[in-house]
Amino acid sequence: MRPMIIYTGAINSSFAFITAGAFILSSGGITPEIILNVLFYVIITPVISITLTKIMFKSEEAMIVHDAIMRVDTIMKEKPQSDAHNCLVPSDSSVKLEHVTFSYDGKKDAVHDVSADIPSGSLVAFVGPSGGGKTTLASLIARFFDPQEGTIRIGGLDIRDIPKERLMQHVSFVFQDSHLIKGTIKDNVKLAKPDAGDDEVLDALRKAECMDIIEKLPDGINTVLGSGGIYLSGGETQRIAIARTILKNSPVIILDEATAFADPDNEVKVQKAFSSMLDGRTVIMIAHRLSSITNAGRIYVLSDGEIRENGTFNELLEKNGLFSQMWNDYRSSVEWKVGKEAM
Repeated sequence: MRPMIIYTGAINSSFAFITAGAFILSSGGITPEIILNVLFYVIITPVISITLTKIMFKSEEAMIVHDAIMRVDTIMKEKPQSDAHNCLVPSDSSVKLEHVTFSYDGKKDAVHDVSADIPSGSLVAFVGPSGGGKTTLASLIARFFDPQEGTIRIGGLDIRDIPKERLMQHVSFVFQDSHLIKGTIKDNVKLAKPDAGDDEVLDALRKAECMDIIEKLPDGINTVLGSGGIYLSGGETQRIAIARTILKNSPVIILDEATAFADPDNEVKVQKAFSSMLDGRTVIMIAHRLSSITNAGRIYVLSDGEIRENGTFNELLEKNGLFSQMWNDYRSSVEWKVGKEAM
C-alpha cells in the first residue's frame, strides 16, 4: 500500500516540480529558453506518467493471469477419483459411516474417526459450531471427496464401489447457496431429469411451494431468468432448487443449510417443501437454525471434526451438554431485541 501511495503521489505531483523549477530558473528573469523548457516538460510529462501507469497496470494484469494459470494447473494436476466398473445397486437408502477420517491439507483432520448409522427413510441432522465438519461430512457422503481412512456405505455398498453416475442418481444435494442457469424455470428444474414432461415439472414445483413464484412471472415456467430484469430472491432460488431435487426423486437427500438465505416467509414455504421430500427418503440436514431440526429422528452434534453427542432433540437437551448450550444461545438470539424492550 505504501509504495503505491508514494508512486501515485510522485506521478501526480510532477507539475508541482515543473512549476518550482521554472520559478527557480526565472529568478534571473524570464527568457525564451525558460519558456520553451517549461512548455516542453508540461507537454511531455503527462505522456511519461500515462506510460508508467499503463506499465504498472500491465504488470498487475500479468500477476492476475499468472495466478489464474496457477489455479488451473492445480486443478489439472488433481488425480481423478477411481470409478467402479460394475453394476452394483444399493439395496436401500441407508447411510453408514465407519471410522471416517478426512483432511484437506494432510495436516489437520477436518473429520476424525466419525461413525454413524443412518437408517433408510430417516431424517437426521448434523449441527454444531462453524468449522465443526458438518459440510465436509455431507460432501464425503456425496463423494465429492474420498476419506483418507474409513468407509462410507449407502445401501450396504461402499460408495467407491458404486459407479459415479449411479451414485449421483441415488444422492441429491441442495447447497446453502444455490445457483440457477440463465434459462427458463423449466430448464432449471429439468436439469435433474432432462426427459421430464411439463406435468412432472409443474408437480415438482407445486410440491416445492413454488406456484406463487410461477404465477407472478409473465410466461410461467417458460420465463427466462436474468432476462428483462427478471430475477429471484435467495429464498425463491432455494425453492426452485428444491423442486429440482423433488423431480430427481433420489432416495438420499442432503440439505446443506438450505434455509440460510430465506426470509421468514420463504423459510416457512421451504419447510413445507421439505415435508414433500421426507416420504420414504433418507434426509440429512445441516442446520444452524436449530428450530428447523426439532423433529429429526436423530441429531448428531459435531465439534472439531468429531461427533460429541447424538440423540433425539429431547434427549440432547436432557444431557445438558454442547447441544443444550447451543439451543440456549439460539433461543437468546431469537428473543434478542433492540431498544428499551431488550433491557
